[in-house]
Amino acid sequence: MIPGSERFATRPIGAEELLRSLPSKLKVHTVDQRTVDELDPLTYEVVRHRLCSVTDEMGETLKRMSGSPIVTDANDFDFTINDEVGDLVQVGLYNTMLVGAIDFAAKWTLMNRAENPGIEEGDMFLCNDPWVGGGLHQNDVVVIQPIFHEGQLFGWTSAVCHEPDLGGSAIGSAPIGDVDVFSESVPTPPVKIMRQGVLQQDVADLWVRRSRVPMIVGLDLRAKIGANTTGRKRLADVIAQYGPDTVKAVMKKMMNDAESRLREKLRKAPDGSWTVCGYQDQAFEGDRETHTIKLTMTKADDRLIFDFEGTDPQRGVISCTLGGCRGGIMLAFLPMLCGDIPWSAGGLMRCFEIRAPEGTLVNATFPAALNRAPISSGWMVGNLTAQCLSQMLDREFDFRNNVQASCCGTFDFACVAGMDERPEEPVPFLNVVMETVAGGYGARPTKDGIDTGGTFCIPMGRVPDAEMTELLYPLLMLWRREEVDSGGPGKYRGGASCSLGLTPHGTSLPAGVVMSSSGKATAQNTGLAGGYPGNLGYDVIVHGAGVGEMLANGELPVGLEELGGDVEIAQCFAESLLHPGDVLYLNCQGGGGYGDPLLRDPTAVATDLHNGLISRQAAEDIYGVVVSAGGTVDQEATDVRRVDIRGRRRQEMVTNSPLSEKAEGGQGRAIDENLVLLDAEGGSRIACRHCGQILSADDHILHVGVFEGHSSTAGPGVRVAPDFFVDTSVAFSQLLCPECCTALDSAIGPSGETKTVNGFAIA
Repeated sequence: MIPGSERFATRPIGAEELLRSLPSKLKVHTVDQRTVDELDPLTYEVVRHRLCSVTDEMGETLKRMSGSPIVTDANDFDFTINDEVGDLVQVGLYNTMLVGAIDFAAKWTLMNRAENPGIEEGDMFLCNDPWVGGGLHQNDVVVIQPIFHEGQLFGWTSAVCHEPDLGGSAIGSAPIGDVDVFSESVPTPPVKIMRQGVLQQDVADLWVRRSRVPMIVGLDLRAKIGANTTGRKRLADVIAQYGPDTVKAVMKKMMNDAESRLREKLRKAPDGSWTVCGYQDQAFEGDRETHTIKLTMTKADDRLIFDFEGTDPQRGVISCTLGGCRGGIMLAFLPMLCGDIPWSAGGLMRCFEIRAPEGTLVNATFPAALNRAPISSGWMVGNLTAQCLSQMLDREFDFRNNVQASCCGTFDFACVAGMDERPEEPVPFLNVVMETVAGGYGARPTKDGIDTGGTFCIPMGRVPDAEMTELLYPLLMLWRREEVDSGGPGKYRGGASCSLGLTPHGTSLPAGVVMSSSGKATAQNTGLAGGYPGNLGYDVIVHGAGVGEMLANGELPVGLEELGGDVEIAQCFAESLLHPGDVLYLNCQGGGGYGDPLLRDPTAVATDLHNGLISRQAAEDIYGVVVSAGGTVDQEATDVRRVDIRGRRRQEMVTNSPLSEKAEGGQGRAIDENLVLLDAEGGSRIACRHCGQILSADDHILHVGVFEGHSSTAGPGVRVAPDFFVDTSVAFSQLLCPECCTALDSAIGPSGETKTVNGFAIA
C-alpha cells in the first residue's frame, strides 16, 4: 500500500461509532428500539411495500434516462435505500454484486465529508473508488444522495451502473498488461456532483472529460441523478403520509426481520466447515500461471464465516477490494439463502463475517489494478460461495431446492472500438459486448440448469437487442445461439451457454478488440456431486472469413464451421484487430452439472441430442448413451456402454487403502446425491448411496478412487489444451466410489491439488 492511501481503505464500522464521529452541525434522525417494536403489522407491511415501489421506480427512471445498452438492455445497474448510517434497507433485483459495496461508500462519505465540504439537503456525491466503495471496479460509478427531513439526515439513496469507458490506457478502461491502477480509470472518492439541488457543472465536465464516450457517460450521470431525485421525492411522500418515525421504524424492522429470518434458517442447516479452491488462468497478458483463491466457509448455529486464508497475493488486473469480495459473496448468498426473505441486505449481512487477508486477490491494496475485479476474483468468490452453500444445503432435505451448481464461470469481456463511417461525418464508436451475460445456470438436485439463463448476479439480466446493437454500432450480428456441449454433463445437465459471431458492417476500417476472460485452462463453472464442469471458455477471431462474399451471395453464416479464413485463438488476455470480413466469435461458459452423467435418464440424453444441446460424442463417451439414427435410445447398447465406462474408470483410478465393508440395513442420512451418513455403535461412517460401500471410518476421512487425466477427458466442451494458456499442469480429475465407480466429484484444475468431497477430506 502506498503511504497516504490508507485513508481511502474501507473498514467495517458500527452505527454507534459512526454516529459519535459526526460533527454536531449534522443532525441525524433515528428511532429507538421501542418505536420499532410498537409498529403495528398492517402499517409495517404497507410502508415496506411502498419502499419497495420506490426502488422499483428509481430503477425505471435510470433505465429510461440512460443511453447505454449496458443499462437499458443488459441491466448492469442497481439502486438502494439506506438508513441514516448507510445500512442497506432495500436493494434492487439487478446487479446484486454491487450491493456488496454501496453501504461502504455511504459510510465513508459520512466519516470523511460531513465536516468538509459538509453533507446538506440537495447534495449528491459521485464516486468510483473501489477502495472506498460504491462499486467493484472504477467502471462501476455510484451517485449517492443524503435524504433530509426537517433538517435532519434521514437516510440515503443510491444509483450505480457500469460505464463503458472512463479513460485509462486501453479502450473500455480495461488494460490487460501487468499494470497498476494508474493505467486504468482514475478512482474518484466521493465528490459533490450536486450541491443544494444544483448540478456542479465543473465537476460534471471534469467527469465526462476522461471518457472516450463522453455523451454516454454524461447521460448515465444525469440518469443516476434522476433516479436519486425520484427516490427522494417518493420517500418524501411516504414520510409525509406516515410520519418520519414510523417510516424509519419500518426501515429498521425490515433489516431486523431479514436478519432474524435468515438466522432461523441457518439454525436448521447443518454445522460444519467446507473448503473449496478456484483458479484464475493468467492475471495479465503474457502471464502463464494459475492463481488460487481458497475459501473455507464455516457455519456454526446462526452464523457464517467466509475465510480466505490461503488465497494468492494480488496480481495483474484480476484482484478485487474487500467490497468486491463481499459483492462476490452476495452474488450467491442472496439467491441461494435468501430467495424467500426480503433483500434488506443491511440485516442479512449481519449474519456473516469475512476474513480476507490484505494484499491478496480478494482484498487488494492500493495501487492494484482492478479492471477485471468483479468478473475475475469477485466472480470466483461467488462461485466458491455457491459451492460451499450448496454442499451445506444438500445435507438438509428441506433446503435441497436451493442447491445449485456453479453458473457460467465468469463474464467473457470483449470491447470493440473503431470508426463508424455510416454517418456523413465518421464518428468513433465503442461497444462492450454484453451478449456474454447469456451463460448457463447450474444444475440442481432434481432439475437441469436453465439454458442461457444468464448470470447469477443479475436476476433480471438480459442480452441486448441485436437490432439495437446494429443500429448503434457498425457491427452485424451473424448469430447468437445456444452452443453444443456447453452445459456441464451430469445426472442433471448444466444450462447451455451462448455463442455469438459478429463482424464489422458499415465501416471500411479495422476495429480494435480487447478481450479478457478466464476459465479457459481450468474450469470455473464447477459441478456438484460428481457432475462435470461446464465448457471452458473459447474465443477466436477468424481473419479473412469471407463474410462479405457470403452476404453478397445471399448466405448468412450461423457457425464457425461455415467460415473460411485463419482462426486466431484468443488467450485469456488479448488485443487484436477486427477487419471488415473478419468474425469475432465468443462462447461464454455454461453451468455445472449435478450428479454422475452415467445416472442421467437416457431419454433426456436423446432429447438433448435432438435439440442440439449435446453432441453424439458426448452422448456416448460422457453419458454412455447410444442413440439410433432415428433418435431413439438403444437401451441394450446403452447398458453395455455404461458398464464399459465404469470398467474403464475402475482400471484407471488409484485407490488408497480402500475399506472392504458394505453397509447393512438402513439408509442413514443423505449427504448429497452419492453419500450417506450411517450411525452405528462407536461412531458414524460414510457410505455410497448407490452400492452401500463403506467409504470412511468414524473419522469421516474418505477412502475413494482417484483419477487424473487430460482435461479433454471431460468431453468436447474442452476445445483447447490447457498448455496453450498456462504452464501449470492441468488435469481432469474425478473422485470415485471404489466399488461401483460412481463419480463423487469431477473437476478441471491444477494436477495434484488437495481435494474434498462435500467438506470431507480424502485419505
